[in-house]
Amino acid sequence: MGLPEERGQSGTRSGGREEAGAGDRARSWSPPPEVSRSAHVPSLQRYRELHRRSVEEPREFWGDIAKEFYWKTPCPGRFLQYNFDVTKGKIFIEWMKGATTNICYNVLDRNVHEKKLGDKVAFYWEGNEPGETTQITYHELLVQVCQFSNVLRKQGIRKGDRVAIYMPMILELVVAMLACARLGALHSIVFAGFSAESLCERILDSSCNLLITTDAFYRGEKLVNLKELADEALEKCQEKGSPVRCCIVVKHLGRAELGMGDSPSQSPPIKRPCPDVQANECDKDEKRAWRNGDGREMDAVKGVLAEPESQRRISLQLCQASIHWSVGMVTRQPTSEAPFLPQGVVHTVGGYMLYVATTFKYVFDFHAEDVFWCTADIGWITGHSYITYGPLANGATSVLFEGIPTYPDESRLWSIVDKYKVTKFYTAPTAIRLLMKFGDEPVTKHSRASLQVLGTVGEPINPEAWLWYHRVVGAQRCPIVDTFWQTETGGHMLTPLPGATPMKPGSATFPFFGVAPAILSEFGEELEGEAEGYLVFKQPWPGIMRTVYGNHERFETTYFKKFPGYYVTGDGCRRDQDGYYWITGRIDDMLNVSGHLLSTAEVESALVEHEAVVEAAVVGHPHPVKGECLYCFVTLCDGHTFSPSLTEELKKQIREKIGPIATPDYIQNAPGLPKTRSGKIMRRVLRKIAQNDHDLGDMSTVADPSIISHLFSHRCLTIL
Repeated sequence: MGLPEERGQSGTRSGGREEAGAGDRARSWSPPPEVSRSAHVPSLQRYRELHRRSVEEPREFWGDIAKEFYWKTPCPGRFLQYNFDVTKGKIFIEWMKGATTNICYNVLDRNVHEKKLGDKVAFYWEGNEPGETTQITYHELLVQVCQFSNVLRKQGIRKGDRVAIYMPMILELVVAMLACARLGALHSIVFAGFSAESLCERILDSSCNLLITTDAFYRGEKLVNLKELADEALEKCQEKGSPVRCCIVVKHLGRAELGMGDSPSQSPPIKRPCPDVQANECDKDEKRAWRNGDGREMDAVKGVLAEPESQRRISLQLCQASIHWSVGMVTRQPTSEAPFLPQGVVHTVGGYMLYVATTFKYVFDFHAEDVFWCTADIGWITGHSYITYGPLANGATSVLFEGIPTYPDESRLWSIVDKYKVTKFYTAPTAIRLLMKFGDEPVTKHSRASLQVLGTVGEPINPEAWLWYHRVVGAQRCPIVDTFWQTETGGHMLTPLPGATPMKPGSATFPFFGVAPAILSEFGEELEGEAEGYLVFKQPWPGIMRTVYGNHERFETTYFKKFPGYYVTGDGCRRDQDGYYWITGRIDDMLNVSGHLLSTAEVESALVEHEAVVEAAVVGHPHPVKGECLYCFVTLCDGHTFSPSLTEELKKQIREKIGPIATPDYIQNAPGLPKTRSGKIMRRVLRKIAQNDHDLGDMSTVADPSIISHLFSHRCLTIL
């Protein structure tokens, strides 16, 4: 389809400044010539050629890319087989069936031994405090992964075992992930912001044999006693008859006491000790603590994690011999459908590796000299794909950041950009909107001259935030890759390419290689040209999930039953006259808070567990920073009174049951909820009430209209 000409590219700005008016939101920005000249995909025409081949000849296209990686056993048969149509039988996707490889070998051993990148920095680690820094090379990372693989192996971890990882953003998290992958174990990484109960649920759901966690960490000024939460979760697992066999604790806050002079990279000094945590840890001479199923702690396997250089070669040989070659599962992550529920997406090694490596290379236009920084947490799929596996598969140098954007001040991100000369920067619209509040000065007082490409992830970015990001952070010279994808897809699905795609603020633009999108009507009809409806994909790409862990029927029902023959994203989408795709939001009952999808059902369930609440309904409400926040309606049991103290109790309960990210901004007392005569809660009406919108549409099916009037007159005072 045709693309619009660049409108008002020069001579139309006042003082070099872009105002977020209707004209700017409607226009497009061509890629900067200096970016296009060196880009892997230097023009829109070249993008179209590659995309056409990837969709029409997927076996040949991805087969050529697969040759860049190591395969213990090449694909012996058909490169791709699949069925997307539930009416024709079981849903399945098979890429390179019969081939075997190991993702850890490809991202570490191959880079160290074949590409000779052993001395290249793999990660710059930036702690919560600006003075806490260290780095690790590819060779050092390989050594640590091999050492920790041996520890896991000696604890009985084998192919197919499940390992839960509950850690902050420290280098040991990456080591733990890769050690699991090396052995063929399935890692289930739990975001360190989750509660003990949420951790317990995920351990039980995955039947984890072992837990890896940390003593504690600081997030800004806040101390998070992670070991205390982990202990509580392990006790819950024991009570439910599924004790975890072993727990490994990384002594993070107390690492200065460990005397780690024999480690490859010097660890950062302890800044703010946590006496309570340290008192519960093992002897100061120990490098790790183990917790057995009966609660006893014992010394780690000494001589492995801190072995002298003379013994290190033996460990490397042992670890080499224990590499598991397969195309089996590599990770289990919560679904986009309900990421806070303990059900998991299953990705497989071969296809996932190809896809994250390829999307990283082309979407960020990666070159060997780049320093890449994704600000996400590894506990989410973004961190899996674009902090760990994608960058390492390309031999990239990345920044790993433990802190938050506003600590110790709101210029922290840009200070880090200058410190490490970051060239490619990837963050969430929520972070951008948060930093916009502080004005331009915290950004512009730093150089940011190294930046070449900016990216966004987690939710659609609103045009105003896009324009600020482009004008202030990127100084009007950095293309922005606004990426749309899901946990289920493994990697980017709709995205600009920095050197090829004219950008429109708020649009994810066009499909990535191998992606064939369509927009369907409610009746399953493919809509052509300008259209709005359900976003679906017509054929598989290598990174697609293979199943929901332990529940293939749910996989088929959720993603393929509504429209047989298509993968259903659950998102609404609009295609404009130029063929650009615009994500309009979740079609199902999901809320996108700060880029994290929340299940309304799970929040409602947490509310009604309180003794005072008999019924609850949760809807979204616009928020200037988070994009969307939670607005809750609660109906109380007889004998209970709605009060500020009850509101705080309910918020606390949600934080404990789900996590801080799910804390509601608004809770309204609702003597009754608007329902149809059949008893179904009318959520569309509640959304109108939350936003004080009296245009209710057809109300012929409401059972008691007086309830609606009452709720309008007693609604919470909201920001927007």
